[in-house]
Amino acid sequence: MKSNLLPIAREGWNYLIGSIVLLLIFKFLNFEFLQFLAFLAMMFFVYVFRNPERQNMLYQENSIVSPVDGTVVSIEELHGEENSGYKVEIEGTYLNVSLLRVPFTSSLEHIEIQRGARLSATSPLSKNINENAELVFADKRSSNKIKIIHKLKQSFETIDIDIIKAQDLLQGTRYGLMINGITTIYLPTNFRLNVGLGSELIASETLIGYFTNESKK
Repeated sequence: MKSNLLPIAREGWNYLIGSIVLLLIFKFLNFEFLQFLAFLAMMFFVYVFRNPERQNMLYQENSIVSPVDGTVVSIEELHGEENSGYKVEIEGTYLNVSLLRVPFTSSLEHIEIQRGARLSATSPLSKNINENAELVFADKRSSNKIKIIHKLKQSFETIDIDIIKAQDLLQGTRYGLMINGITTIYLPTNFRLNVGLGSELIASETLIGYFTNESKK
């Protein structure tokens, strides 16, 4: 996993450099309107790919923090699905920080990325054909695990995942990027939820909840 402590995520460097080059070219050619558009593009990429440092919150053991910035748009209690208690959907937009962060100290048990369309979430086809990434984070000591699915909406940038299977990860560590998407978290039955519908979440800082001591499979 590549560390990036710069204020702009590495995925945005090419976009930013390209907009700066165009700005200089249009300035040299004295194309004022195009120069202005290039400046707006540069500021847009700086904002969308911003990479702020986040505070490491000192929550108790077995805590789960949000992997993304966004708003909780759906909470569903699941019945009849193996080791699943809740399904929480978090919607992110272009206004949110796009960096993805590890929800709890764990290892990556499963990863699957499916490239696809980038339709609006209101389209009935989006659930089936939009680009998505499925990850399972697991704590081998306690057998606790959660599944996370990131699904793109209308976005100019692909989902980027910068970790590999079996990699050990610390809570709050950056693991990828998704601009304008919906994140679904599947939580087990031995989980105490700490967020509600409409909650505004901040990746690595907002507490989603805790695993309880006894696993209910």
